[in-house]
Amino acid sequence: MCGLAGLLRPMPDAGAAQLTELARAMGDQLAHRGPDDSGVWVDADAGIALSHRRLSIQDLSPLGHQPMASADGRYVVAYNGEIYNFGALREVLVARGHGFRGHSDTEVLLAAVSEWGVEQAIAHCHGMFALALWDRQERVLWLARDRVGKKPLYYGWAGDTLVFGSELKALWRHPAFDNAVDRDALGLLLKYDYIPAPHAIHERSFKLMPGTLLRLDAATVAQGAAAHQPERDQRRYWDARERMTAAIAAPFAGDRREAEQHLDTLLRDAVAQRMVADVPVGVFLSGGTDSSIVTALMQAQSTKPVRSFTIGFEGSHHDEAPLAREVAEHLGTAHRELYVSGADALAVVPTLPDMFDEPFADASQVPTALVCRLARSDVTVALSGDGGDELFFGYSRYQRALRNLRWQQRVPAPLRRLLARAARQHGEASRTGGFAALAAEMGARGVGDVYRQRITRWRDPDAALLGASTPATIYDEPQPLRGAGTAADAMMLADFMTYLPDDLLCKVDRTSMAVGLEARAPLLDTRVAQFAWSLPLAFKHDGGESKVLLKQVLRRYLPDAMVDRGKRGFGAPVTAWLRGDLREWADGLLDPAQLRAQRLFDADLVQGLWRQFLGGERKWHTHLWNVLMFQAWHRHWQAQRAALATPPRAG
Repeated sequence: MCGLAGLLRPMPDAGAAQLTELARAMGDQLAHRGPDDSGVWVDADAGIALSHRRLSIQDLSPLGHQPMASADGRYVVAYNGEIYNFGALREVLVARGHGFRGHSDTEVLLAAVSEWGVEQAIAHCHGMFALALWDRQERVLWLARDRVGKKPLYYGWAGDTLVFGSELKALWRHPAFDNAVDRDALGLLLKYDYIPAPHAIHERSFKLMPGTLLRLDAATVAQGAAAHQPERDQRRYWDARERMTAAIAAPFAGDRREAEQHLDTLLRDAVAQRMVADVPVGVFLSGGTDSSIVTALMQAQSTKPVRSFTIGFEGSHHDEAPLAREVAEHLGTAHRELYVSGADALAVVPTLPDMFDEPFADASQVPTALVCRLARSDVTVALSGDGGDELFFGYSRYQRALRNLRWQQRVPAPLRRLLARAARQHGEASRTGGFAALAAEMGARGVGDVYRQRITRWRDPDAALLGASTPATIYDEPQPLRGAGTAADAMMLADFMTYLPDDLLCKVDRTSMAVGLEARAPLLDTRVAQFAWSLPLAFKHDGGESKVLLKQVLRRYLPDAMVDRGKRGFGAPVTAWLRGDLREWADGLLDPAQLRAQRLFDADLVQGLWRQFLGGERKWHTHLWNVLMFQAWHRHWQAQRAALATPPRAG
């Protein structure tokens, strides 16, 4: 895994030395993502500079160095990720006359682009990746991101210069990047705990959408500096909603036993592809269904004990370490567990703004950071179980939303409309139960509205912000699948397209890359996703049991007693932290004078929630945590701006 950064000037008015110095400085901000090697490539006449930091996974030799040029010299790429089918692509390309010096997937990617062109080549690649590719002949920059959104890619404008990188800290390094906080994006943070793509925390800055290509030349960079519209300018080469709709229209025709066999075969291959590396590989093991099935399939295909890792929490009823230990002993893995105290966990909190460099408020980022640190002491690659919940109906909130939808559909439409108006007037009160909560549920227009009540933090974030208008997302659509499939399918799609890439995968990427660890998610192989979408709901949820088919596959490797047990969760005791060890820290960040000076929040409203929380109201911990995560990030960003006040200038 690696980090990339770069810039493109609309007018090539900077010398090669200036561009090289600036691109290297941008790339060096990502040294944690690639501690093994670094490189810079510039074409001053075209105003382009690419920077790369390398974490060596495939082809550890200098033949894997980046930025890398194609054999014909036309294309140059800075690339972050893994193409899991690169071996098969290489065979096809050799048959078409291409030669290879090394055995990296980067070299295969470049040969594929030379053979088929950018758009077709990317469509052939299956894996996790983000890349910046320069076409020297056409003088065009292509930015691309994998289908699911496993790897990040930010871009934006610093003055009139396009800047891009794996993390925002690379963009900050450009001397003209002084973009203010995007208040609308901040509203999304308050609503969801994260900022969904294509939005980013800064004005004139964006995340590339999953499954998307962006084509840029000097003219479009100049135009975009004034009025870039990401939804218009980005090209989708893979669309989850379209793929799910097509899978539903052509459902799996076999019985449950045949589906079990097919899923086992798909997962075995997906896991095997992700075990390929020239460095040690391990697995995160929590003891739940998803991580257990990945671990079982790894061990079934390994000639030696797989290295597995678990974090345990002292004195916590959420401790999963005993479950993971039982699974590890049964499978015969080389297991390591680390028990951490509350003090150990709290020590991570001050590092979060630098680790994420965009405000992020999923508190499970803390234990995730700890397990990544543990795994990195032994391995360079770790497989995870991410994706099982979104594909196989794993969240209990899905069941609650379906129950509430059934209740809501019994209410006459005129009464639902009245209740919807009443809910809008009550705002945040709908979080605390009573009539406001009932009105919010019963006033829904469809499953999308019902499900949004289950997942949002601030119900009306604009009321807490000054001058914000929170953008709509797929969660604001009454019917996310637009009439196809079931209500359950619609909820899983919304999470797959938004919560999965922008919360879960973001969390794993930042916490793993902070310690130079590559994380891979075999359950998110697109073949597995498209098969899951073709299955009837009864194969996923039946009689109150979730992940039915996944558990049937798991029974091939573990006894029933290890399969049929509830998951304990991987969260963090935020309420206890804020009323205990973190209270002084929170008091400082929520200081009314500081909030008023920022002119972003309604200071009285935030302080009111803080006082109610300290007085015993349990519901406000999520509202306060995302405000605190923003405040901590804002302080960090201001410090970074001050530290970079006199950087090298170019452009």
